[in-house]
Amino acid sequence: MSNDDVQLGITRQRLLEAAGEVFAAQGFRAATVREICRRAEANVAAVNYHFGDKEKLYAAVLEYAHRCARQNVPSTPLIDAMPEQRLRGFVHAMIRGFLGEGRPAWHAKLMTREIAEPTGMLEVIVESNVRPRFMLVKSIVQDLLGGRATDDELRRCAWSIVGQCFFYRFGYPVLKKLHPPLKYDDAEIAAIAEHIATFSLGAIKQLGGTKKAEQGARS
Repeated sequence: MSNDDVQLGITRQRLLEAAGEVFAAQGFRAATVREICRRAEANVAAVNYHFGDKEKLYAAVLEYAHRCARQNVPSTPLIDAMPEQRLRGFVHAMIRGFLGEGRPAWHAKLMTREIAEPTGMLEVIVESNVRPRFMLVKSIVQDLLGGRATDDELRRCAWSIVGQCFFYRFGYPVLKKLHPPLKYDDAEIAAIAEHIATFSLGAIKQLGGTKKAEQGARS
C-alpha cells in the first residue's frame, strides 16, 4: 500500500468520525458538509471523493457505528450452552456494547437521533442491526419456554429484554438526574447486565410455569 493510499484511508476515517459527531449533535438535515470537513481538517471535495454526497456519507457513518456495536454482540447462540447461559451472555455483551467506554459517545447519540427524527436509513438500521438481535433473543426465549409460548408471547418477551438494554443507554440523562452518582464503569455495567438477565429469567420462568399449568388443565 502506497503512502497516498494510507493518507486517503486516514482522511476517510477522519471524515467518518467528524461526520458522526456533527450528525449526532445536529441531525442529518441541519448538518453541513462544510462543518464536517472543518472538523476533519479535510477539503470539502473530500466528501464527494470518498462517499459521493452527504446522504451517502450519513449512510456510511450509520453503518460504521453499527459495525462497531455488532462486534460486541454475538450473532448466534453458543451451541453447547444452556439457554440461561446464552441469555446472560447476550445481555452482558449488549450492555457492554451500549455502555462501555470502548467507542465514542456519538454512536449512541446518533442512533437516538435517528429514532427520534427518522430518515430513510431507519429501515436499513432495523434490518441490518436491530432485527438480528431481536431474532436471536426470541430464539433463546423459545428454548427457555420449551416451545410452550405463542409467537406473540415470544415477541413481547424479546422486546422486554432488549428494551431494558436500550433503556439504560437512552435513559441515561434522566437516570443521572435521579441518581447523580451513576457512572457506567465496569462494575456498574456488569451489575446492570446481571440484573437485566436475572430479572428477565425470573419473568420467563414465571411465564413458563403459567403456560405449563394451563396446558395441564386442558389435558
